[in-house]
Amino acid sequence: MSAMRKVLLGVTLAAALVTGTGAGARAAGPEADLSHHGHLSLWDGRLGVRLVSENHGPSDVSQATVRIAFSVPMAGGQELPPACLWSSDRVVSCRTGKLRAASAPGRLALDLRTAGRPDELTVDIRTAWRDGVTDANPHNDRHRVLVLATGDPYVF
Repeated sequence: MSAMRKVLLGVTLAAALVTGTGAGARAAGPEADLSHHGHLSLWDGRLGVRLVSENHGPSDVSQATVRIAFSVPMAGGQELPPACLWSSDRVVSCRTGKLRAASAPGRLALDLRTAGRPDELTVDIRTAWRDGVTDANPHNDRHRVLVLATGDPYVF
């Protein structure tokens, strides 16, 4: 990824985190219902993240950011998909792209290495930003998942 693209992605994600979400961020305007679902698996110091982001409407969302936070640090030097960046060794932030109301979902796959070989870890997934669109049902875009190092998929 070019340096300029990283800077632009960083500025976009920084604006998303400053703007925030939640009850205090509600404002008049378009409304959408974002949701994130998928599964996580942990084995031998590797973490697989499969995420599906959907918009149940009624309005389209031109761009959103999902924040994925880990209870243990991830190993350094790992490449991420172009829509993602490391916020710290425990947080990845990713753009979802445009999410049209009641249309095809956005998909994200991450294959990460942990800094060690934990027996378990916790992953927090939530919308960090949704381009000014109000979400009256924010509960389906927030998950906290305990993942044991069994290799089994933990569905959320």
